[in-house]
Amino acid sequence: MKIGILREEKYPPDKRVVFTPNQCKWIIENTNIALFVQSSNIRCFSDELYKKEGVKIVEDLSECDILIGVKEVPHSLLVSSKMYFFFSHTIKKQPYNRSLLQKMVKLNIQMVDYELLKDSYNKRLLGFGRYAGIVGAYNGLLAYGIKSGQYNLKAAKLCDGREEVESELLKLRLKKEKILLTGNGRVARGALEILNLSKIKEVSKYDFLNKEFDEAVFCRIDTLDYNERIDGGNSEKYDFYTNPEQYKSSFMKYARVTDLFISGHFYSSGSPYLYTREDVRSNDFNIKVVADISCDIDGPVASTIRSSTIENPIYGYNPLTEIEDDYLKDGIVAVMAVDNLPCELPKDSSEDFGREFIDKILPSIIGEDNENIINKATICKNGDLTPQFEYLRDYLNGN
Repeated sequence: MKIGILREEKYPPDKRVVFTPNQCKWIIENTNIALFVQSSNIRCFSDELYKKEGVKIVEDLSECDILIGVKEVPHSLLVSSKMYFFFSHTIKKQPYNRSLLQKMVKLNIQMVDYELLKDSYNKRLLGFGRYAGIVGAYNGLLAYGIKSGQYNLKAAKLCDGREEVESELLKLRLKKEKILLTGNGRVARGALEILNLSKIKEVSKYDFLNKEFDEAVFCRIDTLDYNERIDGGNSEKYDFYTNPEQYKSSFMKYARVTDLFISGHFYSSGSPYLYTREDVRSNDFNIKVVADISCDIDGPVASTIRSSTIENPIYGYNPLTEIEDDYLKDGIVAVMAVDNLPCELPKDSSEDFGREFIDKILPSIIGEDNENIINKATICKNGDLTPQFEYLRDYLNGN
């Protein structure tokens, strides 16, 4: 079997890669896979580093059976009748990628989307969520330091990997701030790593809401901590996921006492917004900095009116005008809403992703796919949509 590692061609440039040089060496030495890496002067690991590990650097991957990348492959570079792995961003009928799906079907491509690779419990097996959480929480602390004028951290993109990011946390000069983290998945767990490394004390929901502290503290909350049934009945997770319209947000009780909010939750369509633009105008809204890792524009976190960039990660939201303003001004909410956070630590996030791929996905590629992991994640094959993605038919046809 021949597998090719694609050069990332989408703009803006992405320095991440699916497998690091060391991981490629392991695959070559421990499997029957012939591995080829497409030459790149952008990737966070140079061609020379791959060559040193005995990996073949090539320009043409057309002889490979499987082609693996991170982001979408430009239409003109797709090779017919191949098996591809990357984030296609088509399963939610994203308008900007309709033509990509159309081209893959036309070229008889088997498209396997990382976002769809799940185990028998329907739990995702791959993703960059952990590092989105790590960088997102770090950026939130960075933004708070700038907004408050209490300290300055080096931008994650300028750090030489995670080790330097962790050393930067020693510069934190927090006082009695209360930090709130939402979520319980990969993103939130990544953010939790940074908060714990920062030596910030974790407190219970009750204490967070009702007590004052002589030091900075944080609290992590999950779905039912900030959503409640409209009729006052018992709130249950399954009921919330199946009947979200019967729930309302109770997030404002946290917003009253929170200084920095780190959004690491998953938001599903139909669920109540955490807070609205009207809520932000309220005197009870105390949040000064929002690190919106989820980054749903004009969505559940109302102060997120656009995504931000790695180069300019912070903008201000004016609650009165509902438009951007200087985030250093009093009364203006500082918003960090970078939508490609793992790219700030490309080496670390690539290593994390590659390790999970080798452990959880590679066995299904080179052996028996007993849990049907690959097939369930295949959007199109043999010149058509697969049965489980028939719901994309109107999208594919341009309707």
